[in-house]
Amino acid sequence: MTEYPELGCYGLAGHADDPHALLGEARDAERLGLGTMFLSERFNTKEAFTLAAAAGAVTEELTLCTAATNHNTRHPVVTAAGAVTLHRLTRGRYSLGLGRGFDLLFDVLGLPRITSAQIRDAVDLYRRLWHGETIVGHDGPAGKYPLLRLDPGYDENIPVTLTAIGPNTLRLAGQIADQVVLHTFFTDDTTARAVDTIRSAAEAAGRDPAAVRIWSVLVTVDDTQGETARLRKLVGRLATYLQGYGDILVRVNGWDQRVLDEFRAHPLVTGAGGALDAVADPDTLTAVENLLPAQWLAASATGSPARCAARIADQFGTGVDGVILHGNTPTELAPLLTAWRNHRNPAGTTADPEGNNG
Repeated sequence: MTEYPELGCYGLAGHADDPHALLGEARDAERLGLGTMFLSERFNTKEAFTLAAAAGAVTEELTLCTAATNHNTRHPVVTAAGAVTLHRLTRGRYSLGLGRGFDLLFDVLGLPRITSAQIRDAVDLYRRLWHGETIVGHDGPAGKYPLLRLDPGYDENIPVTLTAIGPNTLRLAGQIADQVVLHTFFTDDTTARAVDTIRSAAEAAGRDPAAVRIWSVLVTVDDTQGETARLRKLVGRLATYLQGYGDILVRVNGWDQRVLDEFRAHPLVTGAGGALDAVADPDTLTAVENLLPAQWLAASATGSPARCAARIADQFGTGVDGVILHGNTPTELAPLLTAWRNHRNPAGTTADPEGNNG
């Protein structure tokens, strides 16, 4: 039985160019007792369905979730068929995770920007196809399709996960998703508000609020990994998010927009030549850290493994059902997992292993 069903990790966290490494990471995650491996997608060597299939083939208990891919990058029949394939390949351990993605990237690729109406429509199409329906003459926000069909004999219940940052997407997630993945660098207060938004939206939609499993994402780097790792995984990652879509992160956390503007205008940032967590050396990251308020960096777990375990407990105190330990390979998490085992309650778990606690 999985020891830590309430904890997850990412496969190939961050910038990765060797997808073969995922095979070892998936095996390690299962061996160490982690409940779920999340697979983000980048348009390089991190195509989400391929990674999920590989991880599913080398594990027996580990739950897998794409967090996230986008509905507008594949025809709905292709996405629906891929999810059925993964669902059956893993014997029910797979969840299709979707997100809004990045408007500017979609503009460059010539794809439509994603709206809530499109996501709602796409998820409805997937679920109808998974239950064997033939859809004729669909004309909705997700597109116009003369005929959509997989197999009339299908009756598959595949969980849908939605990644969410802003209040509109949080409400949508509560209305339609089985699971929700929040964003890295949410403060505890922001996480608690997000949980309330999701569960309130679920209740208003006539759903059981406790049935929606909510995952927080906690940047975690304990001091056994050293200062260079802390700079890259904590400072570099936050700085990279602020480079790309800092406005919404600052807005939902109630942080000072002027600090973000000054950060983006600083020569260290304007002259970086790429994502700071990928291109900056330790000396540069040390200087970048001085540009960021300590409060912003505190939305993480750092220090001793025991202190990081306490920060995980803080996350559960906000009402989430699971915590994704962000930025680490499974083996890097081993000291923290030992500390978490010692920290959590005598019953042996902080969250319901089935993810149904509210």
